[in-house]
Amino acid sequence: MTEDFTDNYSKIELSKDHHMQIPWYDLIDDDNDKVITAALKERASIVGRVGIMLLSCGTGAWRVREAMNNIARNLSLTCSADIGLTSISFTCFYKNHSYSEVLTLSKSGVDTDKLDALERFVRNFSENVHQMSTRDIHKELDKIQKMPGNYSAVITGLAAGLACSAFVFLLGGGSIEMVCCFFGAAIGNWIRTKLLQKRLTLIATVALGVASACLVYLLMFHVLEIIFNISGQHEAGYIGAMLFVIPGFPFITSMLDISKQDLRSGLERLVYALMITTVATLVGWLVALTVHLKPANFLPLNLPPFLMLGLRLIASFCGVFGFSIMFNSPYRMAFLSGIIGAIANTLRLEIVDYSKIPPAAAAFIAALFAGLIASGMNHFNGYPRISLTVPSIVIMVPGLYIYRGMYNIGLNNISVGASWMSRAVLIIMMLPLGLFTARVIMDKRWRRND
Repeated sequence: MTEDFTDNYSKIELSKDHHMQIPWYDLIDDDNDKVITAALKERASIVGRVGIMLLSCGTGAWRVREAMNNIARNLSLTCSADIGLTSISFTCFYKNHSYSEVLTLSKSGVDTDKLDALERFVRNFSENVHQMSTRDIHKELDKIQKMPGNYSAVITGLAAGLACSAFVFLLGGGSIEMVCCFFGAAIGNWIRTKLLQKRLTLIATVALGVASACLVYLLMFHVLEIIFNISGQHEAGYIGAMLFVIPGFPFITSMLDISKQDLRSGLERLVYALMITTVATLVGWLVALTVHLKPANFLPLNLPPFLMLGLRLIASFCGVFGFSIMFNSPYRMAFLSGIIGAIANTLRLEIVDYSKIPPAAAAFIAALFAGLIASGMNHFNGYPRISLTVPSIVIMVPGLYIYRGMYNIGLNNISVGASWMSRAVLIIMMLPLGLFTARVIMDKRWRRND
């Protein structure tokens, strides 16, 4: 008996990855034609696979659990799940039996196109489940899992350049800062994308991408300085060149998860976002010290109010559109996100300029407005709310404040650094709070706590 087991075991091809690939098809009993009559382990594996695929796209725990529950109900199962940033532990119950699995991801990421495909699969599952076998369902999930990225490293690099150059204008920079920032961010994100494709670890890709962006910005600045004899104060825009690493999805989804008492997922996402932010700002600080860059104030643009309003609308659209492309959104989804971001972010900036409302309160109003518009679009075209809202408010994340806070703390200017950090924290907290409020207003399931 032992010899037979050893012989059979030696023929099984096992995954050699550090995070071993799951052999989904090994759980299938080929005698079952319909998934609704399949064994508990087969049906549970579908629930778990849908959940872990959604988690890999960057969505929050509430949405993952909602999808798993939807699949489970259609398979006559009860599901209880504990969801983190890169792992799911769940149990499915059927009559007097239960089946448990623990699933993990090798890394966290964002893919809004794949997220949209998965949410459509979940919405249509009840219509197709009675005609499909377990193998058919896994083949459908294979197609979604193997969906290639919509854009090459060059395109995502250009998108980062577009987003960050728009970002630096909205922070107060002019054409010189925007040009330098475009090349710095584009090359920095291209390098980061190439390193990620080679499976280099997260910290290294963030550090090398930020360092490259800052150095390319400095190179472009010196070229323009030699050719056009520009002012040295334009070097302050190097901060904008590194803003492509802002972890917008984990920042926003962490607060949304915490608001729904999914504390494990929320805290893990928050720590992940803080880790990326800390590494990026420290690397930027070290590069700045090495090459003598300083985060000085931008030179005043002195533009007329109506011209500034128009340019803010254009820059906000371009920034959000660029971030959406970086998140692998199709062009139509990125365009809609850009429209939302253009309106909401320009509203925020105009409120700050022409009222006495503090920046954090203005951020709440803008995020609430973005959430309401995205909910309306969700009912119209079915795009996931988070795929529309997060890109539209990432441009509101105060990356400049965070960097200046870290820069001054690194120079032992603790009071100045703490002041910048406290402003950043207030705004960061208000952004997801605005989205939460919009969801409470527009989504009856979200507002209930069952």
